[in-house]
Order: sequence, then structure tokens, then C-alpha cells
Amino acid sequence: MTTVRTDDKAIFERRESAARSYCRSFPVVFEKASGATLTGNDGRDYIDFLAGCSSLNYGHNDPDMKAALIEHMQADGLAHGLDMYTGAKADFLDAFERIVLKPRDMDYRMMFMGPTGANAVEAALKLARKVTGRTNVIAFTNGFHGVTLGALAATGNGYHRGGAGVPLSGVTRMPFEGAMGGDLDTADFLNRMLSEPSSGVEPPAAIILETVQGEGGLNAASREWVRRVAEIARNHGALLIVDDIQAGCGRTGPFFSFEEMGVEPDIITMAKSLSGLGLPFATLLVKPEYDIFGPAEHNGTFRGNNHAFVTARVALEKFWADSTLQEAVLKKTSYLKSRLAKIADRLSAARLKGRGMMQGVDVGSGELASEICARCFENGLVIETSGAHDEVVKVLAPLTIDEETFARGLDILEEAVSEIAQSTKIAAE
Repeated sequence: MTTVRTDDKAIFERRESAARSYCRSFPVVFEKASGATLTGNDGRDYIDFLAGCSSLNYGHNDPDMKAALIEHMQADGLAHGLDMYTGAKADFLDAFERIVLKPRDMDYRMMFMGPTGANAVEAALKLARKVTGRTNVIAFTNGFHGVTLGALAATGNGYHRGGAGVPLSGVTRMPFEGAMGGDLDTADFLNRMLSEPSSGVEPPAAIILETVQGEGGLNAASREWVRRVAEIARNHGALLIVDDIQAGCGRTGPFFSFEEMGVEPDIITMAKSLSGLGLPFATLLVKPEYDIFGPAEHNGTFRGNNHAFVTARVALEKFWADSTLQEAVLKKTSYLKSRLAKIADRLSAARLKGRGMMQGVDVGSGELASEICARCFENGLVIETSGAHDEVVKVLAPLTIDEETFARGLDILEEAVSEIAQSTKIAAE
């Protein structure tokens, strides 16, 4: 077997589509990864504050998940099973029921479709429309739900919507909490628009939201706002869909981002870190009364990723059988917030955004945020931006990152902000 080793990345320039994106910010050929560290083919290490966009909440190559997967493969365990019954699927479902659902008194069916978050959103929107017989869906400004056409219709980002090539219909956009400034109660506005027969807004099949808008700029909804939206959905005959693809699996502390908000979504979309090891894996959690798709009415060839079933089970048993991880996340959340507050103080008009271990600093412009992230990468830190103008420097470190590495990564970020602020005279007075 011939192994390509290239420092000039010629093979990527020659053969990979121009749609590639992250490699433009991080132009290194990565060869290895462990925990919160990425290693390039030149042997240089980088601290990972991106974590596969929250697909690697438990870090790279967790040894227990890796060992379980190798054992499964060496025993000729199924890799691909469509939606046939398999031992790996049974073990995962049992673990999810024991560790996640029953302790939270949650009764949901699990539906497996294509292996991405967008697949889960597509299935959720289709199911809500089938259940209610309605077509309209309420989504929110700055929401990001994927880039396949149905999910993209619910996504607010103009750049991604511009790639559709066809009209994106079936969704009515409403302002997220705080999107119109502090004077407008956006939950009340939503309720008025749905209650007024002359508003022009069709009765919705569903209201879909993220409790923390990961790609939209780390806008974090309050408990009160989410509860009111849930009540509005119920009062107007719409299903509540919580998109927990990026904010779930412990990213905000609890397993689900909405756990402490006192709501029971009708449908929950999950993907990203659900597999534990970064393998493609997505699911819908559906209340039993809404589980009405006929056999294969919605499906996906790779809905039976048995390798992901294996690693997802280990992730649940290792990290969620007790409160150890959640307590560690809460401790790291407090540390992260204090460090980011210090960093924000170095810039004029900067402010903190987010919740849990998905926090960042809004530095006011995409140009400045990109410059900060580029400087961080030069010094060994992988970190990205988010927001409508890419104005938020976003920390998505693995939840399992050790304290020393976490501190070192934040030191790099703080040094980058300090250097750029001094050189451009934008330091806070």
C-alpha cells in the first residue's frame, strides 16, 4: 500500500472540492489525535478547542470505546445492518433506556435514519407534518439545523441558504430570544403572531429550536423563554422539536441541554457526540404517540451503524452511569467563564456568549475574530468562530479535557487577544 505524505497538500488542491472549509483555517495534515490533542504530520501538537464541532465531547480516541470497537470488529461483529435486529443495537438501546431515559422519567421511541444531524432534522420535520397534517414550521433567527433542503429551510444563515439553488419554503422565521434587543418579548411576539388570524402565519406543525445556538453565535435561551415557547407550541397544536445535536451529550452540563428547563419536547434530534467516538450516528427521540411512520416510510441506508452502537453504549456506561462527568463539566464551565471574562476585558465592547462548555467571546467583528483564531493556530490552538458575522470566538473543548491542557489552551487564546488588541489599539480602556 502506498501512503501519500505531502507537506504542500497538493493532492487536496488537485482533487478535493472547493467546498472544503475547516482545512482553510487549519492548513496542516493531521495524522494522530488523542484526548484534546491533534498531531500534525510534522510532529507538532495542537490543542483542540473545536472537538469536531462538538462531535468529540469525550475527546479523540477514548481508549475504552476504541477497545470495544476493536473487539467487536475482530469478532466479525456487524458493521452495517440496515435496521435489522443486532446485538450491538440491542445493547445500545438497553443502555440508553437504563442510563438516560429511566432516570429522567422519559418515555421516547428511538428512530434511526441517516447518520447526520441534518438527517435527523429532516426526519423530525417530516414526522411533525405527518402527525399534524400541517406544513408550516416555526424556526428562529440564527438557528442552524443543517444544509439539506428541508433542514436548510429551517436554518437562518444566509450564506448556507444561498447554496440551495431552489426556493426554501415551509418555514416561518421568528426572532430568537434577545434577537430584537431587550425591549421586545419574542415569546409574546410569537404567540401574538400565531393567535392573530390575520397575521398571515399559517398554523405550524412544529416549532424547532436550539437551547443554545451553536453555529448562530452561542445565543443561549433562558429557562423561562424555552418554557413559554413550549407552552405556545402546545396551545397552538404544534409539536415542540428541540435540536440537541450540538448542545446535547453533556455540552451544557446535563445529558440534554433542556433538562433543567422543565420542558418535555415531543421530538428531540441527536447526532454529533452520540456515538462517543466521532462515528456518524443520529437519532430521533419521539414520544410514543407520535411514532406513526410506516415501515421504511423514512429511512437511510446507513441507519444501522453498528460500530457506532458499540461505542455509544460504552460512552453512556463510562460517562453517564453516575454524575462524575456532569460535575466535572460544571467545574470547568465556571473556570471557562472566568477566563473568558478576563479575555473579554482586554477588548472594547466584547461580551460573553453561551452556556456550559459551549461559551465564547463576541469580539464585535468577523475580521477580528478570524484574526484571533488564526493567531491561536499559529501558537498551537485549534479554535473557530461562529455567529451571523463570524464574530464570536467559540470554545468547544472536549468535556474530558484535563485542567492543565485546558488552561494552556486558554492561555494561548488570551495571549492572542492581548497581542492583537495592543497592535490594533482596540484594547478596552
